[in-house]
Amino acid sequence: MKLGRRDFIKLSCATVGALAVGSTAKAQLFPGGFPNPFRPPPGKWFEGDVTTSYSYCEMCFWKCGMKVSVEGGKVRKVDGYVENPKSRGMLCPRGQAAPATTYDPDRLKKPLIRVEGSERGAGQYREASWDEAFDYIAEKMFAIRDEHGTESVAFMGHGTGDEWFASYLPGAWGTPNAAKPSVSLCTAPRETASVYTFGRGIAGHEQIDWDETDYIVLIGHHIGEDTHNTQLQQFAQALTRGAELVVVDPRFSVAAAKAKDWLPIKPATDTALLLAWINVLIEEEIYDAEYVEKYTLGFEQLAEHAAQYTPEWAEAITEIPADTIRRIAREMAAHAPRAVLPVGRHVVWYGHDDSHRMRALYFVNILLGNYGMPGGYFLCDAPIVDTFPAPELPLAPAAGGCGSGPVEVGDSPFRPSVDRGKFFGTATSVQEFIEPMITGEPYPVKGLFAYGVNLFHSIPMVERTKEALRHLDLYVAIDILPMEHVMWADVILPECTFLERHDDLNLVAHKTPFIQARFPAVEPMYDSKPAWWIARELGIKLGLGEYFPWEDIEEYLDRRLSSIGSSLEAMAEQGTIVRRGRPYIADWERLNRNPFDTPSGQLEFYSERFAEAGLDPLPVFIDPMEGPSGYYRLLYGRSPVHTFARTHNNAVLMEMESENSVWLNTREAERLGVSHLEYVYLENQDGVVEGPVRANVTERIRQDCVYITHGYGHKAPLMKLANGRGASDTHLQTRYDLDPYSGGAGLRNNWVRIVPGAPDPQHKPIAQLVRERSQA
Repeated sequence: MKLGRRDFIKLSCATVGALAVGSTAKAQLFPGGFPNPFRPPPGKWFEGDVTTSYSYCEMCFWKCGMKVSVEGGKVRKVDGYVENPKSRGMLCPRGQAAPATTYDPDRLKKPLIRVEGSERGAGQYREASWDEAFDYIAEKMFAIRDEHGTESVAFMGHGTGDEWFASYLPGAWGTPNAAKPSVSLCTAPRETASVYTFGRGIAGHEQIDWDETDYIVLIGHHIGEDTHNTQLQQFAQALTRGAELVVVDPRFSVAAAKAKDWLPIKPATDTALLLAWINVLIEEEIYDAEYVEKYTLGFEQLAEHAAQYTPEWAEAITEIPADTIRRIAREMAAHAPRAVLPVGRHVVWYGHDDSHRMRALYFVNILLGNYGMPGGYFLCDAPIVDTFPAPELPLAPAAGGCGSGPVEVGDSPFRPSVDRGKFFGTATSVQEFIEPMITGEPYPVKGLFAYGVNLFHSIPMVERTKEALRHLDLYVAIDILPMEHVMWADVILPECTFLERHDDLNLVAHKTPFIQARFPAVEPMYDSKPAWWIARELGIKLGLGEYFPWEDIEEYLDRRLSSIGSSLEAMAEQGTIVRRGRPYIADWERLNRNPFDTPSGQLEFYSERFAEAGLDPLPVFIDPMEGPSGYYRLLYGRSPVHTFARTHNNAVLMEMESENSVWLNTREAERLGVSHLEYVYLENQDGVVEGPVRANVTERIRQDCVYITHGYGHKAPLMKLANGRGASDTHLQTRYDLDPYSGGAGLRNNWVRIVPGAPDPQHKPIAQLVRERSQA
């Protein structure tokens, strides 16, 4: 299916009209204005002295540079600043709403210990001092170590502080069981495929040379909804100056509305399309032969392998016409090397072929000659700053773990190195912790730390996760809000928000590599503490003080900055240090250096390392799983105003988008008798039911799938704005498939049926809840 620009204009006008209606409705509903929780009373704006400090945003993990204005001891305003390459002077809605999280009255306020004898999840806690909480944790950890070994305590982390709780403290304690959901539940296949193709990972900034590109193909990449500030700025600027856009997506996304071509591909067949593009580029000899000859290895094997993947073969699988497949391939070649297929961030889709899809996508880019070239993928390295002098950790963080299978090393059955792990590129996957907690195989996991990880809104098979928690001797949650999983912990440690703390330096791999610092704008509220302090104090209590030789974070940061001729005082004045990058191959060649850190020193089409491991050395298409009759494949994505399941108690952001909806094709809705905005239930293939959730009846999605925004459906009564709103995609993910290369968990192998007739939950308006909460 192809839509012309006239169709896009009609759709855009309809969308703008709908937004206008919504805005009018809100104005009528809240004539006094929405009760902004951090705005001073009328006539009191900035009466006192205003102080500013530098930070980097934690409302999502793009970490834009931020300038914070404080008046009267309260944060009044946050802004981007132009010297910072991430924010470029702007912040997204999430960043602008950061103070509403700091001043959220539902925040965790003191350390809590579960009442002895009470059931997990019952929410029965007593307040404790930090010292008592640390004593409790240490006693439990020592007992676990004495009975089962240090490896029987696991750590998970997400966010800036995860370096303390998913790397440093686990390494000091001596457990290999440390993992981050940002890997195995998000980026693992792209990083594994990148390292084994390019010899280097794809940086968090995704290293697309937006400022120079002329032709963009987005394949499952939801720019405009999965909003990363700078990326969206550069994407919009590229389109404004005339770059052409093609979007491959089962859903007519925001990006698709800006494209010259929308290819509504059948879900789970993306790899087939990419292989067909490889076929056309090679068979028609429209690839960059000079680039391929100079920089790659294994082209002959790829050419022979790709011959079978014709556009006609792909058409039967993807439902994209063969002529369209050929035309897009030729257009990419005509614009090369300034034609690019961005890789995206969340790439664990189907599991079984995720790394194949990533490698095939990289191969198309290489055939276009764009890797390390203007308009394609630029090269980037993070700035190098010395660590604080301290003894070497007993164990390298994430050095294998229970998800890797046991190997005898001394008296402890864990993997001693990432290279010998179960998967290429990631030693232990978050979801692989769950079974050892229940079964004790290959050895028991009896303790768990969860820093910033929402266990019930990230890990599939939620009920299995709850069962695992019931088997633990110790579960510690470090968080800001009383989310559902937090209220299952033995000990809850309240972290302060990013506006109230220092954190470690943020070293950013970028076209212009840079270092940014975070300074506390205000003192921590309540009895909350920063992650670095919690990790250090607990480490001392565990007898690991030698690994934390700094007195405070200021000493730690100042010592690190001194290694590059700077200081904490200097960073307080500038916020960011920007370095000169080496974004293109030519920059490396001028220095007589090779940017490709592969065994061959070239970009590798054919992977000897995969072949030696018994895996396919070239990407292949694997037939996707099919769902039961009458069910739709469940697709999910992000909201431009929310981050995962972290921001759904933020008053400002919830006023913008307080619940999600399920996208359902118009013809399917007619067949089922479902009306637009009617509340329905979703029931998955295993009988799990979620909802009620509104039906978004639309032509903008295929008939064989449905789509919902991730992060809703909280069951957390103490989060008064988030609780009970919308449906959770994670709760419906009772099946997943592992990528054998990276360990990533493919979550789009679940299907749901629509159950009409759900009751209207009669949610109170967010503004009313905010007023009630402030008066309580």
